[in-house]
Amino acid sequence: MTQNNLKLLDCTLRDGGYINDWNWGFQTARSIIQSLVRAKIDIIEAGFLRSTDTCTPDRTVCNTIEELNHLLPDNTGQTIFSAMAMRSNYDISKLSPYSGTGIEMIRITAHDYDIAEGMEFAKAVKARGYKLSINPINIMGYSDREILWIVEQVNKIQPYQFSIVDTFGSMKRKDLLRIASVVHHNLDPAIRLALHLHENMSLSYSLAQDFIEQHLNRPVTIDASLMGIGRTPGNLPVELIADYLNDNEGKAYEIDCLMDAIGDYISPMRGETQWGYSPSYFLSARFNLHRNYAEHYLKKGDLTNRDINHILARFDREKCTAFDPDYADRLYEEYKNNVIDDSQSRSELKQELQGRDILLLAPGATINTHEREITQYIALHSPIVISVNFIPGQYHIDYSFFGNSKRFDYITSFPGKVIAASNLSGQEIDYRIDYNSLTGDFSYGCNSLLMVLKLLRDMGVKSICSCRCGRLQGRDEELL
Repeated sequence: MTQNNLKLLDCTLRDGGYINDWNWGFQTARSIIQSLVRAKIDIIEAGFLRSTDTCTPDRTVCNTIEELNHLLPDNTGQTIFSAMAMRSNYDISKLSPYSGTGIEMIRITAHDYDIAEGMEFAKAVKARGYKLSINPINIMGYSDREILWIVEQVNKIQPYQFSIVDTFGSMKRKDLLRIASVVHHNLDPAIRLALHLHENMSLSYSLAQDFIEQHLNRPVTIDASLMGIGRTPGNLPVELIADYLNDNEGKAYEIDCLMDAIGDYISPMRGETQWGYSPSYFLSARFNLHRNYAEHYLKKGDLTNRDINHILARFDREKCTAFDPDYADRLYEEYKNNVIDDSQSRSELKQELQGRDILLLAPGATINTHEREITQYIALHSPIVISVNFIPGQYHIDYSFFGNSKRFDYITSFPGKVIAASNLSGQEIDYRIDYNSLTGDFSYGCNSLLMVLKLLRDMGVKSICSCRCGRLQGRDEELL
């Protein structure tokens, strides 16, 4: 990859506008652009094209390209300028043809539910003479087959650039390498490949390096912003990646100019609002969910990050891309209805179980065919016997654990003490344990054996033997 094939795009005035509602002030926005030009940033995104009634010279959200062009300095050096438009909120009839000066690249975005319409929108932008960049929202939400369909459409349109956009910040190294490989090997070699990262997992800087070090045989672009400013938790910091490119790719970005812009215009904003890594946004990325869900639950004021983790784990995948506040509130109410203070039950159970061998019996047809081995084990080790979601009549049971209401409601007689998750109700329950504390990851769900194993682990129990489907398994410490 030659120096000219690698470009750095700064999106401070566009993505950073989520922090201040794009109210930069005309002079501040113009001064930021001038600093970025002096820093020799290759592409500067001046703002959003959006159908709006509140366009003023002080905001970087405008109806027309001419309004954004007013921000550009007379001396633009080698820098080119761009704007972003989303298919669903911009009237393409307002976009005048490219005049030969000013903003020359339009980056268009579309969601998965309107990606086909987004391609038609892209064609209309290109027909007006602009350099076109196609930026599908949340590429992590597409299967490889769907990505190949998108790339096929992009090849037909022949834009200047196609961008891999990690909208929800959920991308890890293996994801980046897989998606970049799929795109690179199928995208027309003449089309520039760009990368837009978010900081949900504090991975943007390392992922950008991984992308650059692939040394793809095609032109590439990296998106970034001053101090990583952007819709919380923010973006790749442009000063970091510029310094990396200076050291490793022979670039000559002026870091001092970036530092001046940060000191004069960006750092003072941190006293009013924050962006950057936050555990709640990590959790939304973990489940590849729209970040509005994390924000929605944070505003509730009565949820810990652990609570948010458990709620997000329950999301229907069809609800992930577009924010649905009613659905979010329904899960919130369901969760809150099951939250209990189980500290006393846990304390009493811990005293009773500590230092004892535990034998777990789970339901299965061979619980009868292996009765001799189970009976011998009980006689030899004298363990505390805990049945899971059933009552085996041929064994003495010390405790029974239930996490499934259907199984629990079926039982009429409980020979030992009953431990149950808080989503169950009944007078027979001796120890009620908060359901949400037992589910953890989505993969646990209502698997009661995993739920009881988690409970025992939390209590410090080390020696566990299980009989799953009737076969004695020996020590099961590795499951903990």
